This record gives sequence, structure tokens and C-alpha cells, in this order.
Amino acid sequence: MMKKLLFTFLALTTLACASNPEDFTVKSATGNETFVLNEAKGKIVALHFLLKTECPVCLRHTRDYFTKSESLPNVIQVFLKPDTDREIESWAKKLPPEGLAKTPIYRDPNAKLAKDYNIPDGYAFHGQSVHFPATILLNAEGKEVFRYVGKNNGDRLSFEALSAKVAELTKP
Repeated sequence: MMKKLLFTFLALTTLACASNPEDFTVKSATGNETFVLNEAKGKIVALHFLLKTECPVCLRHTRDYFTKSESLPNVIQVFLKPDTDREIESWAKKLPPEGLAKTPIYRDPNAKLAKDYNIPDGYAFHGQSVHFPATILLNAEGKEVFRYVGKNNGDRLSFEALSAKVAELTKP
């Protein structure tokens, strides 16, 4: 029975990962940058799916990554919000400008990329139904190697946990 459950889990995980986009492009809502996955080949990419609307936990999470991400120079941090450019700009004013200069906030219109990566939807937040907060780690070839989906707004992948996972995945 346990083997059957494990096989089913692995099959579902493989199926979910198999449908991830091979390439995508997102535009910054806080600058002029554009991120293209195919142009990041050779680097590890951490996709951070932030919640829609005003979210102080997203601000804390993003600030923490801004201050610590230099310790992971081989990882590109991509922060994504499904809000409008204007909403993201307003939200991002609460972030340090030097952090935004290095790591812009990208727009995921209508959470299309979150849907493409099968991030569960249906989390009730500020009177809306939104996708759950999540972090997906892509290897140097752009393939998903790790995923963390929070159960609620306060459940996020800490920078330290991401660091440990990157170290584990890049061990020779």
C-alpha cells in the first residue's frame, strides 16, 4: 500500500512539473526590467509567488530576501505579484529602493504564471480568492527541482530554508 501511495505521489509530482512552462517573460512593475527564463539558463532561479493586494507579510518576506540574497549570488530571485502595475508600485514604495534597484517586482497578470506552475488557487485573502503563497526553485536548465506552497499568508519559505535547499541541490 505504501509503495502504491509513493508511486502515485511521484507520478503526480512528475505530471505537475511536466506541465510547467519551458520559457516565460515577465515585466517589472517597479522598473524597466524584463525577466526571460531562457536568458537565465546557467543560473538557479527562485520564483516567489506573492499574494495579491496589500500584504504586509509579503513585504516582510521580500525585505528579508533583499537583505540576504547577496549570500546566494548564483540564484536569481524573481518576485511576482498578480496586481496591476499601479497597485504593485504603491505596494513596493514600502520596500527599500536599493533592494528594488537590484531585484524588481514583476507583474504576473491575472496570476497566469502561478496557474501555469499549478500553484493552488482558492485562498481567501482580503475578501478575494487568490493563489497560495509559494516559492519554486528552478535549476540551471530551467526545470523545477523544489516547490514550497504555504498553507496560509504567514507560511512562507524562509531565506535560510531556501539557502539550505540550494546547498543540498548544488552539492558535487
